[in-house]
Amino acid sequence: MCNLRQDKHSLANVDAVRVSHIDLTLAADFERRALHGHVALTSSLISPTNTFVLDSKALVVHRATVDDVDASFRHVDDAVFGTALHVTLPALALGVPFTARIYYETTPESTAVQWLPKEQTADKTHPYLFTQCQAIHARSLLPCQDCPLASSTYSAAITVPSWATCLVSAVARADPVTTGDVTTFSYHQAIAVPSYLIAIVIGALESREIGPRSRVWCEPSLVDAAAYEFAQTESFLQHAEAIMNQAYVWGRYDLVCLPPSFPLGGMENPCLTFATPTLLAGDQSLADVIAHEIAHSWTGNLITNHTWEDFWLNEGWTMWLQRKIMARIHSPLHFDFDASIGWNDLQHSIDRYGAAHEFTKLVPTLDGCDPDDAFSSVPYEKGFNFLYYLSKVVGDDQFELFAKAYVQHFKYKTVTSDAFKAFFIGYFTPTKATELATIDWQTWFYGPGMPPKPAFDTTISAASAALAQSWLQGGTTTAHRGADDVAGWTSSQVVAMLDALLEAGATRHQYLDVDVLQSLGDVYHLVTTKNAEIRMRFQTLCIRSEAAFILPYVEAFLKEQGRMKFVRPLFRDLVKSKIGETHARRIFAEWKGYYHPICRSMVEKDLA
Repeated sequence: MCNLRQDKHSLANVDAVRVSHIDLTLAADFERRALHGHVALTSSLISPTNTFVLDSKALVVHRATVDDVDASFRHVDDAVFGTALHVTLPALALGVPFTARIYYETTPESTAVQWLPKEQTADKTHPYLFTQCQAIHARSLLPCQDCPLASSTYSAAITVPSWATCLVSAVARADPVTTGDVTTFSYHQAIAVPSYLIAIVIGALESREIGPRSRVWCEPSLVDAAAYEFAQTESFLQHAEAIMNQAYVWGRYDLVCLPPSFPLGGMENPCLTFATPTLLAGDQSLADVIAHEIAHSWTGNLITNHTWEDFWLNEGWTMWLQRKIMARIHSPLHFDFDASIGWNDLQHSIDRYGAAHEFTKLVPTLDGCDPDDAFSSVPYEKGFNFLYYLSKVVGDDQFELFAKAYVQHFKYKTVTSDAFKAFFIGYFTPTKATELATIDWQTWFYGPGMPPKPAFDTTISAASAALAQSWLQGGTTTAHRGADDVAGWTSSQVVAMLDALLEAGATRHQYLDVDVLQSLGDVYHLVTTKNAEIRMRFQTLCIRSEAAFILPYVEAFLKEQGRMKFVRPLFRDLVKSKIGETHARRIFAEWKGYYHPICRSMVEKDLA
């Protein structure tokens, strides 16, 4: 395991105290919008100290005990990272277990916890709660060592109203127990996980079985649609197991399709992937997000980035495995095709930051910075492109064998960028010493901006590029265009066509006239599609062309979902446009209470 060192995004003394197990006992109060109860931390000293320092944020701490004896505690606030909770310890020997128990409750300012009134749910019958702890929000759900290098097993007993079901990122250890008008759900996670993978959902939920180890949970009106959309789950799992030569270790792989304000596409909470309802396209065309979250079961959850500066090791590897899975589902050519779409996403992120910005580095320096502020496609796609480059240096087949060895070497551990580099060099030195000498590790890790562009195979993307070019060259003549242009295409090919049109505008200032855009939307049903990836790109294309007809559709899209991948770029483009600036500020002012706190904070910065 990597040496423990103080994590720059944590206030906890992880170098002095090791937490081996977390036991959460909480009750949900929807009227007060609070979780209240206690957390018991089974711990031991790894170096001498008389203080146990935990991360916390926006929590009310009522009492602390150490081995059931009251302990004094104090708070030390930090402007960025919350509040350090200092609990006084008695004299303790190194390595001897003790239990620190903190009695506390969350507050409305707890950024990990989103309470939704029933009006913000799909069925509008009951309120809803879900948590989102990545990157450093677990400290607002429970006092903990809130950094990826500190992992522990955990258990949870959550008491909820009797109308509700509670799900946790763990395996149920007993049947729910109902007493009067409340029910208690009990879970246990037997594999040590970092705090950011602790997750809770409470709502009026139904489920459908979608595989031998999987159920999908959702509000009743959407559960059948979700079951259809995610029906490939078991196939994805089996492909991942084969690619990594490592069985899925987490027992259950369940999914919960959350209300629309969930800020991410998915979240890889172990045993219980969180998914956005924007994936419910009706044709399984966006299921690659589920392949991504499944891939995290190996790269991210089984092997975890040691710090948030090593985040690319979670996300770059997961993009690689996701694309390997989808290439098995579709065809080998799909790997490079999807990678080329990812390249466009990377270009957009780096253009937004500027090519010299710290956040465009594969391994950025995040001193004094909330990791959320650096969130973009860079760790995903620059990370993927580094792995893609390495695979071409050593050969694709050899790299796949290396991926299997990487999992076996680092599973149940954290990994740094330097540890990855050392393992890669050690693995290939006997057979690829000459090739290894060509790798510029320093520039790949610490150089800002775009990496060298790989020679992606263009077999699939060529048709998308050609169709985009025909629209650009066609002027206002669109009569020869029809829906049969895209007959038999995957939604990703339509995405690639729209990306090509967006790139023409960004790099060559070639924009379609408003009437051509209207024809484009009508011919390919781009205005009415349920596919959120296509909607977002077509709406962006229209905003950048100052096409006012799209504004009602953009407003509707911004008000029906809160996924940051769509919300943030649309707000950024709206506020920069002539047609949309006042609309952007009005929509956000009206609707910001609907968005998740993480999303709301990011959009506020985008609009500033």
